Amino acid sequence: MIPKKIVLLLGHPDSVGLNNELAAAYEKAALEAGHQVTRFDIGTMQFDPILHKGYRAMQELEPDLKRFQEAVIACDHFVIVHPIWWVGMPALLKGLFDRSWLPGSAFRYIKMQSGKRTIFWHRLMKGKTARIIVTSGTQPILVRFLPGNVNAQLKWGILWFAGFKTRTLWLGPSENVPEPRKAKWLKKVTRLGALAK
Repeated sequence: MIPKKIVLLLGHPDSVGLNNELAAAYEKAALEAGHQVTRFDIGTMQFDPILHKGYRAMQELEPDLKRFQEAVIACDHFVIVHPIWWVGMPALLKGLFDRSWLPGSAFRYIKMQSGKRTIFWHRLMKGKTARIIVTSGTQPILVRFLPGNVNAQLKWGILWFAGFKTRTLWLGPSENVPEPRKAKWLKKVTRLGALAK
C-alpha cells in the first residue's frame, strides 16, 4: 500500500469524549500503517469563525487557518470527525469552512474574457478523497429521513464542490453508548485508519 498524506480534523470543540476517541483511533492506526497524519482539533485552533463582511471583502487568515489550508491542499485524504447538533455540524466547524474554503484554495471560478465570473468553477481538490465520521444522539436513520440529509452541506456543498470524493460513516445513537457497541465502532474506525479510507 502506498503511504498517504492524511489531514485529520476533530470537528468537536471539546477534545474529550467519543469524537476524540474515534479521531485518536483513526490517527493511531494510520500512523502505524505508515501514513503521514496532520491533525487539527477545532477546539484548540485560534481563529474568528465569523465572516464579518461575507465575501465582499477579504478577511485576513489567522496562522491556524493558513496551516489548515496548506495541509488540506497538500493532502491525499481528508478525514473529518464531528457530531450532529440540531441537524447540522457545530457552528465552529461551519465557521472554519466559511473562513478557509476560499476561491484560489479549494476552488476557482471560471471567468469570461471580460473578467466577469461565470457559474462554472474549477474543483481544485479533484483526485483527493475524504471521509466524514459523524455521530448523532438519535438513530442515524431518523436523522437522515425526518429532517432531510443533514450531511449534505459538508459532503456535497463543501467537499464535493472542491473536488473531493467523499464517503460517510454515521454512528449512533452516540449518547451513553454501551461499551461493546463503542468497541465495534472503534474497531471499524481503526480499520479505516489503517487503510487510509
